[in-house]
Amino acid sequence: MLGQAAIPLVGVVDAAVIGRTGTAADLAGVALGASVISMVFWAFGFLRMGMSGMAAQALGRGDRDESRALLLRGLLLGFALGGGLLALSVPLQQAAFALLAGEPEVTRQAGHYATARFLGAPAALATYALTGWLIGLGRTRPALVLQLVLNLVNAAASIALVWGLGLGPFGAGLGTAIADWLALGVGLLLAGHVLGESLPATWRRLAPGTLTDRTALARIIRVNADIMARTLALLAMFTWFTNAGARLGAVELAANHVLLQFIAMAAFVLDAFAFTAESHVGQAVGARDHAAFRRAVRLTAEFSAVAGLMLALAFLALGQPLVALIATDPGVRAEAARMLPFAAAVPLLGMPSWLLDGVFIGATQGRALRNAAVAATLAYLALDLALRPYANLGAWSAFAASYLLRAGALSAHWPTLVRSLR
Repeated sequence: MLGQAAIPLVGVVDAAVIGRTGTAADLAGVALGASVISMVFWAFGFLRMGMSGMAAQALGRGDRDESRALLLRGLLLGFALGGGLLALSVPLQQAAFALLAGEPEVTRQAGHYATARFLGAPAALATYALTGWLIGLGRTRPALVLQLVLNLVNAAASIALVWGLGLGPFGAGLGTAIADWLALGVGLLLAGHVLGESLPATWRRLAPGTLTDRTALARIIRVNADIMARTLALLAMFTWFTNAGARLGAVELAANHVLLQFIAMAAFVLDAFAFTAESHVGQAVGARDHAAFRRAVRLTAEFSAVAGLMLALAFLALGQPLVALIATDPGVRAEAARMLPFAAAVPLLGMPSWLLDGVFIGATQGRALRNAAVAATLAYLALDLALRPYANLGAWSAFAASYLLRAGALSAHWPTLVRSLR
């Protein structure tokens, strides 16, 4: 939970340094740029999610060689895909900003932020795979260290580049890119500590052909392709919501971005229980232990419900002071305060969907994740279009309801999951 709570601080720090030194257009630009980065980077979130389920199942089977091979495959794949993103960053930005309805100045600042963030793409995607491997093995302390390094370096670099050198949104993005590379270096050292040997030594230890085993590669492709489709569907949902704010104006876009930092905090904290479910469900599936599966789901659900309630109450009590800390623009503060009850409700509404994600990821049920995400996204888009006459109120109503849609769609696949374990 500590490691997960540290993750959204990247976005909070970027929003705070811009919100307290720049204009509403600067903050809206960071919001739009961050949305583009999320849309592009998290299209490859399967590197983390697919890795955790497969690593946990390898641990449950006692297959140490496959566990080592999974790490190396994930790192190589993440670095290669990240390099491709960096090479294609210009056309990717052009396509993304053509889809998002930002004002000219907002789009210009968003481009500065996104350009800098793409410099860290290879490191960020390789770190996704490394983090997933650690979570799958239940090695949460190294994962915590990795996140703390990322966030501390990002905070220091962003403050120095934005407040110190006045580089604005570009400086905020560059600070995060620098943090991505340093975090990857630390992560590789942590992986060596977990393995008990250096990564080159692990490479030499594997039998010839292990990394290129066709059966293993086919499974990785199958699971990750489904999870990628699921992630793209959910990213479309978040991008649509961001675009709703951009369509209404810079003030609404900036205010929604501030509140999304609260939701990110809730999502990452509650994802701690989902990641625990990934690890324990994956190990139970690998060992074919139905009793361990039921226990993992029950315990993580109970803790998630309590944590979701506590977060909702905390957002209601502390939301307005936190908004004032992040943003100085009076219009942004007023609009964020008006929409705060919706953001406070999300930890409770979203808890079942986040937990079920963890359960199905641990069981590597990629097809169910894909189908549920596509169905929920289509239903959300229809609801948002129906509520457009209510402006930002309608946008937030549809967005809050999307979490219930996701949970309902995944619940429909629950009987099939239980039968597969038996």
